[in-house]
Amino acid sequence: MALEQQIMAEMKDAMKAKNEGVLRSLRAIKAEIIKAKTEPGAGGEIDEATEQKFLQKMMKQRKDSLEIFEKQGRADLAVKEKEEMEVIERFLPKQLSEAEIKAAVAAIITQAGASSPADMGKVMGIASKQLAGVADGKTISNLVKELLSQ
Repeated sequence: MALEQQIMAEMKDAMKAKNEGVLRSLRAIKAEIIKAKTEPGAGGEIDEATEQKFLQKMMKQRKDSLEIFEKQGRADLAVKEKEEMEVIERFLPKQLSEAEIKAAVAAIITQAGASSPADMGKVMGIASKQLAGVADGKTISNLVKELLSQ
């Protein structure tokens, strides 16, 4: 519940500062919190893991939208997506650098005894669990492909 209280406090600050970009992002997060709390089986409470999952989902949606807007030359919409990503990032754990992810993936490949691209599924299963929340799935996948094809 600390996330919800933190969001509410930041929403008040954003309203006072009349910062529409931040306020829009915080409202989107608040909406996800409410949605998660009212889902069947949630019982009106959500745990930290659920909070992290929907924040990661929101971040991925923003990244995908940003990519599309940049391809289509829609700088106005791309700016909004970047603003929202910056706000969501504040509530996510610090992401690992590509070098750190590569080292972790290499260790997982050695641990799993993988040697060819055919073992990608086995490696991805382990890597996805171990690096959940601190690394993007797309980055993990690309690095696993790269390391297994060497």
